Amino acid sequence: MEWPLSRHYFWRSDQEKKTSMNTQSSTSMSTKDWLMVITLAAIWGGSFLLGRVLMLEWPPLTTAFLRVFLAAIALWIFLAATRRKFPLEGGFIVAIVIMGLVNNAIPFSLILIGQQEIGSSLASVVNAMTPIWTLVIANFFTTDEKFSANKILGIVFGFAGVTTMMGADILNGLAASAWAQAAVLGATISYGVAGVFGKRFRGRDPVVVSTGQLTASSVLMLPVILMMENPFSIQLSGFTNVLSILALAVVCTSFAYILFFKVLASAGAVNLSLVTFLVPVTAILLGILLLGETLTGSQLTGISLIAMGLTLIDGRFHRHILARFNTK
Repeated sequence: MEWPLSRHYFWRSDQEKKTSMNTQSSTSMSTKDWLMVITLAAIWGGSFLLGRVLMLEWPPLTTAFLRVFLAAIALWIFLAATRRKFPLEGGFIVAIVIMGLVNNAIPFSLILIGQQEIGSSLASVVNAMTPIWTLVIANFFTTDEKFSANKILGIVFGFAGVTTMMGADILNGLAASAWAQAAVLGATISYGVAGVFGKRFRGRDPVVVSTGQLTASSVLMLPVILMMENPFSIQLSGFTNVLSILALAVVCTSFAYILFFKVLASAGAVNLSLVTFLVPVTAILLGILLLGETLTGSQLTGISLIAMGLTLIDGRFHRHILARFNTK
């Protein structure tokens, strides 16, 4: 899965954000917008389910490569069908390669490595730390995204949630689970770096950028999997695995990119941030219903803390309470 919301909302100037918030907060989403947001959350939640299914039999790096490679092919077809042109400027190509590394190759691989040990539900919850890491990194490397009181408090809650989940596993001697969660957490840091680095693509066609980074990550990963894994050993005869990788690449990556930007244009970045809250919910439900996964007490506590942190960072609930208080 990918979390590009921060790369569009966090890039804006304070004035742009105020204008966007004033416009969007006063406009409720249409039924179509809600359906698209829920669909996107279900798709990205499903990516954790598919990743877990594939990790039961396939090696993680090869799976990550197939995901970006097949997704890139699908987006190239979409580019051709919509007659978009791909720029070949040197600076753009270099930036795309870096973006492909930190936004696809590294995080996709780390999430799948983690999912060799942990279920889709837990992986999705740890992955919800992405907006928090993006905020932390943006504070130090941008001039218009600095900490505020509620954001600092949200970060504290987020880290407390991860510590609660991972710390309990370490104390219980479940080192494999703790390291798996650490791998997924590493993916969220990479996404955070991508969120800040991706600021340079503002003004570019997002579908072109998505196609470029997936293509670059495919090229970067090919020699790695040939050296570290045996990609030719995977079993393509299994219908479930073939269907899973196709769904992960085409639906959860290529189509999700296109749907994301469609929702962004229709509902706006503020309303689209609801996806951050819905993805773990859909992933947990799918994991419980289809894979029989369960969550421990410490994991549920961690989920609550991370959710509270995201709520504080999002700020909508806080602004709603203050607005009601001021009207009294």
